[in-house]
Amino acid sequence: MSIFRKFIKYYKPYRALFYFDMFCALIVSAIDVAFPQILNFLVKGLFPQGTQIILKSLPWIAAALLGMELVRYGCQYYITSWGHIMGAKMESDMRQDLFDHLQRLSFSYYDKNNTGEMMSKLVSDLFDISELAHHGPENILISLLKIFGSFALMMLINVPMTLILLSVTLVMIVFSIEKNKKMRAVFMDNRKKIAGVNSRVQDSLVGIRVVKSFGNEELEQEKFSESNLQFLDSKESSYLIMGSYRAGASFFEGLLFLTVLVSGGLFIARGTLAPTDLAVYALYINIIINPIDILIEFTEQFQKGYSGFRRFVEVVETQSEIVDRPGAVDLKDVKGSIEYRNVSFSYDTANNVLENINIKIDAGKTVALVGPSGGGKTTLCSLLPRFYDVTGGSVTIDGHDIRDVTLKSLRKAIGIVQQDVYMFAGTIKENIAYGKPDATDEEIMEAAKNANIHDFIVSLDKGYDTYVGERGARLSGGQKQRIAIARVFLKNPRILILDEATSALDNESERHIQKSLVTLSKGRTTLVIAHRLSTIRNADEIIVIGDDGIEESGTHQELIEKNGIYAKYYNMQFEGLDTAMQ
Repeated sequence: MSIFRKFIKYYKPYRALFYFDMFCALIVSAIDVAFPQILNFLVKGLFPQGTQIILKSLPWIAAALLGMELVRYGCQYYITSWGHIMGAKMESDMRQDLFDHLQRLSFSYYDKNNTGEMMSKLVSDLFDISELAHHGPENILISLLKIFGSFALMMLINVPMTLILLSVTLVMIVFSIEKNKKMRAVFMDNRKKIAGVNSRVQDSLVGIRVVKSFGNEELEQEKFSESNLQFLDSKESSYLIMGSYRAGASFFEGLLFLTVLVSGGLFIARGTLAPTDLAVYALYINIIINPIDILIEFTEQFQKGYSGFRRFVEVVETQSEIVDRPGAVDLKDVKGSIEYRNVSFSYDTANNVLENINIKIDAGKTVALVGPSGGGKTTLCSLLPRFYDVTGGSVTIDGHDIRDVTLKSLRKAIGIVQQDVYMFAGTIKENIAYGKPDATDEEIMEAAKNANIHDFIVSLDKGYDTYVGERGARLSGGQKQRIAIARVFLKNPRILILDEATSALDNESERHIQKSLVTLSKGRTTLVIAHRLSTIRNADEIIVIGDDGIEESGTHQELIEKNGIYAKYYNMQFEGLDTAMQ
């Protein structure tokens, strides 16, 4: 019932459409059920009265029946068109809710879940849900009205015979319920298996360049084949159950006709049923069988839609680990002083990545974090915009615990250039403008000039309107990096995080970008993660982070004179042993 209530709420914005759709379904059902009774009345009441009365009445009867059919046509048109539109609107609302919720979920959710499975929930699951939303209520209403209406009207003809037919129908209902229980589990498994297929496709296609560079097309084909065959096995199971269900339902439909003929023959022989009434019963059996067929189709539709909606609910009810605290305030007039106080953090409860870290950074200063990979440098920076929350201690900006300020204002104050640059499908201009969606063309070009990418852009045939390709496939690593830096120039934040910001650049580009970053860093608090130590010599403070936390800190000159870990790494790099820092 909880799932049902959650489903019902999506009808609320479209109540008028829904109620009129149900009204039309009621009219269609009433007209269909009434036809055998009209025929029964004509055969018993009108036709025996003679030629003159029949001929005089036929035009009026034809007009009335034509009017009924025109009304039926209008109702059926509304059900098919606007009923589907209502379902599509609900599907759109659910998809928006799901996408909005995915945007709110924290990094930890994406660490644990696959993009392909999320795509499956956004597309195929929601399509089945929309079909259920439209067809479900009207199919149930039409079918139940036809079945119960037919039995009620048949009771007026012959009660014992109708009760016999009703008993066969009840057995059929019990059979359907039992089969439904088995189908529910199978269709849920279908959902999981097709999500696995989507996940495998997404993973392989996004990494197609890596696949081809290693010549591992056959390996990917084998992995896809495994997922594909698992889905096939699940589908085979569902079709075997559906086959037995439909065959059983068809058997019961035939049994209804058999019951009409045999019991009808007995009642006619006893003189308790007129032969003309048997024909009316046959018509009602046809009317009953049609909604039974619809309900059988609906059973498969319901199971698909229900299992899809359950998966939908599982996601939208997943609570984000990173949310605004009650009473959180906007971070205003940011100066940029940062302090890590006894900070500890772990991705799981077993091992801490960071343990009792204490760092104080004055506003406007540049601090570089160096050390071997896995020491926690990127994690330390990820705590500042609350991509993850500390498991111990606190992080403050201008004395405010970042958990007490709104996420939007916090992240607005921080600009990040990561080592792994992501380009959105679209133009160069759109990608730069991501740093400030309402930016003018002049502002975008100024940001590009500051990032030393303007001259390259204008040399292209379409300039700033050049399409970058999926994930920026048509750009080099250095070009993508400079566009990412232009985004941050455009955003103009008070705090910068540069996570290997120049790692993808050649020496010439790096030299120009370093000048741009120096300009950008002026008056702003900057955290720099670097393996190439030559890029951070001018930092106000260099902090060496290793497996045991902060191992040493100071300026470049101080650490060189100390002749400790930093000096060792620095000297090794200039001896050509760059791998020491990897």
